Amino acid sequence: MCGIAGVVSFKNSPAISVDLLKSMVNTLHHRGPDEEGLAIHGPAALGMRRLSIIDLSGGSQPIYNEDKTVWTVFNGEIYNFPELKKELVGKGHTFKTNSDTEVIVHGYEEYGLEFPKYLNGMFAIALHDTRKNRFILVRDQIGIKPLYFSFSDKRIIFGSEIKAILESKLVDKELDMNALGDFLSWEYIPGEKTLFKSIRKLEPAKFIDIDLENPGCQPREYWDVPPYNRDLQQLSETDWIEKVDCQIQKSTRMQMISDVPLGAFLSGGVDSSLIVASMGNAKTFSIGFDDPTYNELDWARKVADHLGVDHKDEIITPDVLDLFDHLMHFMDDPIGDFSIFPTYLVSRLARKHVTVSLSGDGGDELFGGYETYLANHKALQYQRIPAFVRKKIIERTINAIKPTAKKKGLINKSKRFVEGLQYDDRLSHARWRFFVGDELKRKLLTNDALSQINLPSGNHIIELFKKAGNRGPLDQCLYVDVKSYLVDNILTKVDRMSMAVSLETRVPYLDPDVVELAFQVPENLKADSSALKVLLKKVAARHVPHECVYRPKEGFSIPIKHWLNNEFKPLMDSLLSDVTIKSDGIFDPATIKRLKQEHRSGKENHSHILWALIVFHDWKQRWL
Repeated sequence: MCGIAGVVSFKNSPAISVDLLKSMVNTLHHRGPDEEGLAIHGPAALGMRRLSIIDLSGGSQPIYNEDKTVWTVFNGEIYNFPELKKELVGKGHTFKTNSDTEVIVHGYEEYGLEFPKYLNGMFAIALHDTRKNRFILVRDQIGIKPLYFSFSDKRIIFGSEIKAILESKLVDKELDMNALGDFLSWEYIPGEKTLFKSIRKLEPAKFIDIDLENPGCQPREYWDVPPYNRDLQQLSETDWIEKVDCQIQKSTRMQMISDVPLGAFLSGGVDSSLIVASMGNAKTFSIGFDDPTYNELDWARKVADHLGVDHKDEIITPDVLDLFDHLMHFMDDPIGDFSIFPTYLVSRLARKHVTVSLSGDGGDELFGGYETYLANHKALQYQRIPAFVRKKIIERTINAIKPTAKKKGLINKSKRFVEGLQYDDRLSHARWRFFVGDELKRKLLTNDALSQINLPSGNHIIELFKKAGNRGPLDQCLYVDVKSYLVDNILTKVDRMSMAVSLETRVPYLDPDVVELAFQVPENLKADSSALKVLLKKVAARHVPHECVYRPKEGFSIPIKHWLNNEFKPLMDSLLSDVTIKSDGIFDPATIKRLKQEHRSGKENHSHILWALIVFHDWKQRWL
């Protein structure tokens, strides 16, 4: 695991200096505190910071092929590298190290641009072929590891984080208003966009192949979630339970390869518990807060005791203002997800004991674990009620009720359900992740800001539904979530917050073999009108206590709606003051003032939009 960065110059543009490359790479020190690697060959300057995991003494980067005509830096892990290495040695390639990195250069030599298809892992790769005068960027199939780039007619600049690209001083820092519109609506920035017009993300399962004599930049896809295989329809539920259980265990064991201490996050929920059960003897970590509705430590302890693992946990009372300031340094590609706090804190706890931690992320998106899928079912039933009753009685009554202090509860769920119904039904289940619709956006943004937004904020979701093809309705929703919410929110959060403490996080559910299998499981074994993760819960119940499996889903979050009125009140007053809002010319001060007043009075819960505004204004002050 590491952070990578570099600049490749085109035609007559000079290569950058080693000092500038070093400066770019040093912005990523937290991603790789163990070692620095820098090299400049002709037009290509590639560098990295290394967190040593495999082949501690021999895995230094850049890594070269036999005659040094192909060289690479990469971030991530290739879990199937022992098998690939054996295959490549059999084809005549000579290896000088025992690292997973070296299979990249020899794999490229052997398979050309098809080489990413052979890799099972999480990776962001930069590769320079000096013989063919080509430069290649590749990102893993699911998008576990990040990769950003800025392309112009003079050069391409890349990095594991945006701050490395900004450090080059070779890009314009102009706000992308369409990306801001998306950020406000979704709390993340979907697809290839970032808040900088000149910087883009390389999307999952894509690569860029640049001819340095005639440079162009058109990302191409090398993998996608396969369509449903009708030949598997004859499998019984018992067959599917066995098949999924075996594959999760196999993928988990594959991802336990490491030359340093390894553990796992354990919340006591289905996803993390099943991963820990698949590990065997493990070190596990969890945290909780003193608010009982945001504390799941008892469940984690119950699972840990049942599995007999070495478990450590903490009840956290963080200094949230100082913590906010620290964490925002890692949000140069911001998300508005509150759970950055517990993710960071559990990563910090784990890092005291291990260098690698396995995570249960991905289980919800593959096996139907989100309440948004149930909401979509309920919406279809709700539409059968006469419109007059819905609009004039039910929704008016629910909207008049104040939200409760609880994390969820019937009232809060009902209010969120009614709120989601107002959005475009083409968004399907994603309506209940949408926080700023067109009506609020018109009130929230100034006329000048609105005039710069020309793409609908739901466009990426609608396009992904089209790309999902003729899958079943639930599998379409899961496909959309894998391609959007998972990669651009969940995985971004986990990568940022774990790497902030130099902890490598691995996600066994996102092994391509698990992903491909999950999309073959019949929809009725994933979720229906009343139950979520039907099959996965039955798999988990083989290994952990029944009561831990069949309990209400809570999610990994913090009491942000309370913190905004207490611990974060000074921060919100500062970043969202009338003076600040008027000076940036993007938002309407009166609307923001109303949102703050309604939240503080308890009339409405505006925590999502207020937090997104706080994060954006902090980002703007730091980076723009």
